[in-house]
Amino acid sequence: MDFDNENRIVSPDLNEVDNDIETSLRPKTFNEYIGQEKAKENLKIYIDAAKARGDVLDHVLLYGPPGLGKTTLSGIIANEMGVQMRVTSGPAIEKQGDLAALLTNLNDGDVLFIDEIHRLSRSVEEVLYPAMEDNALDIIIGKGPSARSIRLDLPRFTLVGATTRAGQLSAPLRDRFGVVSRLEMYTPEELAMIVKRSAGILGIAIDDEGALEIASRSRGTPRIANRLLKRARDFAEVMGNGTITVDTAKIALGRMEIDELGLDLIDRLLLTSMIKNYKGGPVGLETIAATIGEEAVTIEDVYEPYLMQIGFLSKTPRGRVVTPLAYEHLGIPFGDASNGQQKLNM
Repeated sequence: MDFDNENRIVSPDLNEVDNDIETSLRPKTFNEYIGQEKAKENLKIYIDAAKARGDVLDHVLLYGPPGLGKTTLSGIIANEMGVQMRVTSGPAIEKQGDLAALLTNLNDGDVLFIDEIHRLSRSVEEVLYPAMEDNALDIIIGKGPSARSIRLDLPRFTLVGATTRAGQLSAPLRDRFGVVSRLEMYTPEELAMIVKRSAGILGIAIDDEGALEIASRSRGTPRIANRLLKRARDFAEVMGNGTITVDTAKIALGRMEIDELGLDLIDRLLLTSMIKNYKGGPVGLETIAATIGEEAVTIEDVYEPYLMQIGFLSKTPRGRVVTPLAYEHLGIPFGDASNGQQKLNM
């Protein structure tokens, strides 16, 4: 079975469709930014203190699941500091020279945003260390015994690194960030506010109950909420009077096979396959992958995180286990594997 993970509507990862509207929907200031109160308040203090000293902001590491606003927050940091932001990603910086070119083209105080910073190579990281600590770039000229090192001064800058896998950062790199903030999943109430704000920008009519219905099925992620908002608009315009109400939202989300907790067909397939074929587990990751016809790494990176977050799946030394909460949500008596396929087909 071949699933289109890139265009999966409840995927928190950025896709080509999101690019069309994400830029216009992104808040530009802390006052416009909804949620992440702890990280936001701390960053405000650090920024105000740096501006009062006439200094640059210390290097910032933002980590957490995809789609929570790390790129948006880095743009706000640059705006609040009154500087420009240069955007790149770990995989895009292949060689030391790529990073050197970026650093030498920064202006004083600029923000350099590196997404997926955990994917930087070790050789590139070694160039980054003196840049972060001393605003300097060490360059080796020549080869062999005649090689010599020269140091170039760099403008002051703030590195904002973003990662979904903080545990994969090397200790030397992680220790060079003065500000480390974890972004948390959003509450339905916060997401409803984001949906209402986005609807206003896009000219979509929506009431409070409709916004909350979309928010409650958005898996705690603003990117998914905005994606569902656009699809619900289509149903409201064709099947309703143009306004997204709670009934319109339920119809739209039901047609997209997204249930009350934001689970889609693939999530339910994974859970019911484990219940039907392996009595809920424990099951090895490779076995699950073979059963549903998906890559093991995709299951681990794309499907499992949310199922574990809501307590439907747990990891044990012997493998993955479906929890009683998942049985209850699927309407399958706990320990009963016979109804798994029936529930999947409903």
